[in-house]
Amino acid sequence: MAIRGVKSFVTSVALTQIIGFASAAEYWQAFNSSINPLNITIPQIPQTTSIDPTTECTYYNPDPSLFNVVASEWPTSWDIATSNGMNTSAEFTAVYNSIDWANAPNISVRTLSADGSIDMTGYDTTNDPDCWWTSSTCTVPKLKDVNADIYECPEPETWGLTYDDGPNCSHNAFYDYLQQQNLKASMFYIGSNVLDWPYGAMRGVRDGHHISSHTWSHRMMTTLTNQELLAEFYYTQKAIHMATGLTPRYWRAPYGDVDDRVRWIATQLNLTSILWDYDTNDWAAPTTETVEQVQQSYDEFIQMGTNGSMSTHGNIVLTHEITNVTMSLALNNLPNIMKNYKHVVNVAVCSNISYPYMEKTVAFPAFAEYVSQNSSSGGAASSVLGSNTNGGVTATGNAATQTSASSDASILGAPSILFTSLLFLSSVIYF
Repeated sequence: MAIRGVKSFVTSVALTQIIGFASAAEYWQAFNSSINPLNITIPQIPQTTSIDPTTECTYYNPDPSLFNVVASEWPTSWDIATSNGMNTSAEFTAVYNSIDWANAPNISVRTLSADGSIDMTGYDTTNDPDCWWTSSTCTVPKLKDVNADIYECPEPETWGLTYDDGPNCSHNAFYDYLQQQNLKASMFYIGSNVLDWPYGAMRGVRDGHHISSHTWSHRMMTTLTNQELLAEFYYTQKAIHMATGLTPRYWRAPYGDVDDRVRWIATQLNLTSILWDYDTNDWAAPTTETVEQVQQSYDEFIQMGTNGSMSTHGNIVLTHEITNVTMSLALNNLPNIMKNYKHVVNVAVCSNISYPYMEKTVAFPAFAEYVSQNSSSGGAASSVLGSNTNGGVTATGNAATQTSASSDASILGAPSILFTSLLFLSSVIYF
């Protein structure tokens, strides 16, 4: 089947050597990718066409004309992003030195308790001077010139569709279903996952999803030093750009662990935090929570779409593509979500963010435009509007996307069948 194409790009030198910046916010302009995110071709190999999780999760070496991974240019996957000498690389040093650290907030690096939880000993949890979400769910910074968090959709009766921890290697059936239903989610990609499964990230953009950062190694961010935090942001941005041609302007803290020190560093890179106001706890199934308990959370949040709870605003719900269990739960619940909410959209659309990337290559419709375009679509999320910087090319997700990459697309109307397929490898976790 034909799939949207992508300009070949070579990343043997994954990044042009950075000499210096007038400001840290210019860092992304040095990323050396020739990809056209409006015209993506994903190689048709078994990992990109199958819906068998074992086949999908067989490691592949990406086509070097698309993504030539040179290990010396990247942190070690799943290790803190200063690993593999990246904290001393010329490119990272240039970015680090472009920030005026004298203005950084004097907020302590947090520590972990023996059980792996954040140690809050001695912290003023009553006043929460650092706007530490883990302590008080604070979302409005107490420092000036720091980007405030987005944590709910302002539009009534709207479900903010988000999925963390991708791109998961076994997400083909899940993405097929989203594509068939014309649902565009905010996908929070982990840099290590993008490096390991770049074709998955390409598909996220090709399908019109809103791609954001979820850090390199998924650590508790407030426990990292300033240098480590910058590296977690920077190398994730680099990986996403190299795989998609786009550099996100939005990010999500793993576990929601963000305070004003973390926000300040993110702001230097022109990154804004997107949190959530409802958590399904799907990530905990079937370990610390049962699937039935997670389903109860889904049911409660779905009912809010028709019981008046969302009459003045919408929500942003935390869900994941982290395992086949979480993706199966998503597939089983999406029909009822669409039935009970007037609108099911990504955060860019519900927050009227036209340009969620540093590049102006891709534009998303404002919420009113989405409503106009989808007045008879039964709540399916809007297609992404794409345009190049010269104004000569425009396309919508529907018009530009031809057919699914999966040869099993005929089953997409049956979430229960997909549930069975995904559960085949339910114990695999990529996070």
